Amino acid sequence: MEPNLVTSTEYCLYARKSSEDDERQAMSIDSQIKEMSEMAVRENFFIKEIRKESHSAKMSGQRPVFSQLITDIRAGMFTGILTWAPDRLSRNAGDLGMLVDLMDQEKLHQIKTFSQSFSNNPNEKFLLMILCSQAKLENDQKGINVKRGIRAKCSMGWRPGPPPIGYYNRAMGGLKDIIVDPDRGYIITEMFERVAKNGDSGRTIKRWFDQIKITTRKGKGVALSQIYQMLKNPFYYGRFEYPVGGGVWYQGKHPPLVTKGVFDKVQEQLITYPKSGWGEKVITFKGLFKCGNCGSNIIGEDRLRKRKWAEPRRHIYYHCARPLSKCTEPYISEDKLIKQILRYINFMNIAHPNFLKFTEVLKTSASSYLSIREEILYEQDINPNSRPLDPVNFAKYILTSGTIQEKRDLVKALNTQLCIKDRFISAYQEQKVDADSYS
Repeated sequence: MEPNLVTSTEYCLYARKSSEDDERQAMSIDSQIKEMSEMAVRENFFIKEIRKESHSAKMSGQRPVFSQLITDIRAGMFTGILTWAPDRLSRNAGDLGMLVDLMDQEKLHQIKTFSQSFSNNPNEKFLLMILCSQAKLENDQKGINVKRGIRAKCSMGWRPGPPPIGYYNRAMGGLKDIIVDPDRGYIITEMFERVAKNGDSGRTIKRWFDQIKITTRKGKGVALSQIYQMLKNPFYYGRFEYPVGGGVWYQGKHPPLVTKGVFDKVQEQLITYPKSGWGEKVITFKGLFKCGNCGSNIIGEDRLRKRKWAEPRRHIYYHCARPLSKCTEPYISEDKLIKQILRYINFMNIAHPNFLKFTEVLKTSASSYLSIREEILYEQDINPNSRPLDPVNFAKYILTSGTIQEKRDLVKALNTQLCIKDRFISAYQEQKVDADSYS
């Protein structure tokens, strides 16, 4: 080392503690700063700035304070580093390589630890790389040993980590096992039975939990999402997957709170059917009718009715939007609404012949209907030209075989604002008296 190297070096005191190992850290940040500051006074080192952070050094580029220190050394702000030990600077090859590169470029003159010194000469750089590589090796081996211990524990039937609500860990003779929580275990069993036998929903269970004031081990209320997680957790009937999503299952030694049969019935109850995304659901007659009681728009919604031995059946219902007050207009199903539309068209066809005006969109549908009609009439030896297009039959064809847009266009082609009152269709407002008589 040159005689003036120490006095001309401007040091940054860098102290680090792994955030993953707060309680077991050998030297806290304050202790590192105290020890290195006292050494700097004894050896007449100039500490230009003190920097500290709590981050793991296992991965390269994950420490913002260290990254800024490297940038400042490149800019010439510092030419030396004071730190407690080499592993405070690096436990990975990436960060170690940057330090050695700075030495090769003569921008980093010295790294001084409590018991060693590393400057820009081959032997000291080689020793620095060995010590930091040894720290990396320790980390890697520690990770392998921890994973091996976890696998051994799982093979013995004990799931690592805290158990779900209804159980707790018990330490005995240096070992931990999982036992049933006497205050919550029987409640979890009853929760599964309520869902399996009574079909209770998650919200029903949530209200029951709030009523009996069941809480987590930390004294907090059980959230709805947590209830669904519990209902789907196979740990309660004796099996667990570790890690979750890894595909490796183990048979636990903990006492199960439910049977496999009850758990399977709960999973059947939890099956949900996919809903349409925003803007994807199309209700055929939505927005085309007014409520005859309050004048609000008639909206539609679909519902899935579960069946015991078949797929659920989809039903569409129409009802008043009720934006201002509660309306007494009852719901009407789409099948009954279509029958009402046909009744109205039949009435208007009798009272006002040729009232139905086909729009351009409906002409294609009319052509399809006419071609089918002609084939049927020819088969019956009837001249199709002798019978004009019947609006009622055409409307029935559209409402049963047409597309959603064609059905909507048919209602719009009536050229009248229609309303629904007591599940009957009539003309709205000024035409109401004239059209009510058909029903």
